[in-house]
Amino acid sequence: MTDTTLNSPPAPWVAQWAPALVLGGTILDLAAGGGRHTHYLSARGHPVVAVDRDVTALQARNLPRGVEIRSADLEDGTPWPFAGQTFAGIVVTNYLHRPLLPQLAAALEPGGLLIYETFALGNERFGSPSNPAFLLRPGELLAFAETSGLTVLGYFNGEASQPRPAVIQRLAARAPI
Repeated sequence: MTDTTLNSPPAPWVAQWAPALVLGGTILDLAAGGGRHTHYLSARGHPVVAVDRDVTALQARNLPRGVEIRSADLEDGTPWPFAGQTFAGIVVTNYLHRPLLPQLAAALEPGGLLIYETFALGNERFGSPSNPAFLLRPGELLAFAETSGLTVLGYFNGEASQPRPAVIQRLAARAPI
């Protein structure tokens, strides 16, 4: 297995906001990839639902008990696989599919925390992704939080140097209680 995320630490943004998650609350790791955040959050005492289109890397990991792995293509037009479910937290990194944003807000339980980090316009000068369809516009996550009734706890839009140079946008926002 060549997935470098298997032994990677969590994204600093996720690590910064993870203590604000309700202890023991179920977390949705959306587009979980190799499971670095699934593993990290599970080790912090959270049941985690890890979803990705390809769950091979997740299944290959020695994930702790309390982790549920779900295979779902979130972009193929099938209904949201978590209809009727809510989560204490949702973590999304390095992934953007704009039609899912309303479902994310709706899937937060009262007081639930959304931790989101992905690429933004300007990243094209650093490489992939460079397609504007996969890059957030300036303030896009802030606007999403506002229209969804989420309270913004933290936000960043700009250049980052780690783990590689990129233009990113980050949001930590809480659902109303």
